[in-house]
Amino acid sequence: MTRPSQPTPQAVTVCHLGRVAYGPTWDLQKQVQARLIAAKRQPVALPHVVLLVEHPPVYTLGKSGKASNLLLPEEMLAAHGAQFYHVDRGGDITFHGPGQLVGYPLLDLDRFFTDIHRYMRLLEAILIETCADYGVQARRVAGRTGVWIGSDATGPERKICALGIRCSRWVTMHGFAFNLNTDLSFFDHIIPCGITDRGVTSLVREYGRPVDEAEVRLRLIRHFAEAFGAQTTYLEHDDAFAYLEDLLGVDDLPVLKYARFDLS
Repeated sequence: MTRPSQPTPQAVTVCHLGRVAYGPTWDLQKQVQARLIAAKRQPVALPHVVLLVEHPPVYTLGKSGKASNLLLPEEMLAAHGAQFYHVDRGGDITFHGPGQLVGYPLLDLDRFFTDIHRYMRLLEAILIETCADYGVQARRVAGRTGVWIGSDATGPERKICALGIRCSRWVTMHGFAFNLNTDLSFFDHIIPCGITDRGVTSLVREYGRPVDEAEVRLRLIRHFAEAFGAQTTYLEHDDAFAYLEDLLGVDDLPVLKYARFDLS
């Protein structure tokens, strides 16, 4: 893997927030992104931030996506326990839900490299290496963003991780959705990423046995640190919320805290 060239490791604070609702987490991303943009004018750089979360069932449609790729009327989503958001990332429609590791890197690429294509390929490489830790051979597919399995003896080509980002003044937001032990039936209600001739899969399905989601998180963080030449600090739950409150200069994040469902 080609790593960024930089004199000293960049400080990155990884915040594992547990299960949080999508809308408040999207708002939090925008706040952190704005804080990192404002910090460009300061003499001392702030640490970059990576949010690791799990969402209750939700479909999100990127700014270049087609609403017709949601196969259910929006008014029927509640019956399936799901929500729907039009969002400001690239890409088409995808699903987030329990059993999925969602990562939102908020990185100032001015301090790494100013190349979105390179950034996306690094994210893919991190996920490919994490899959390899479990003996799962994942890969890129030319012209299709994300991380894929197959085609192989098990089945046709299928996506294990979707990616979509937004970048403002070289500070990123949004990120990746890595299917670990996800209920894949939720994907039956969409045309994932607008691709009609490919399926979806999960790490558990490909590995053939349960995975420890906490272990997957830590393996992914290690690969992230290696790929970006970063020095990571890992915070969980209340410690992570306290760090974000201090970063944003607020007493608390009441809307986001209220949205927490479970901190497993």
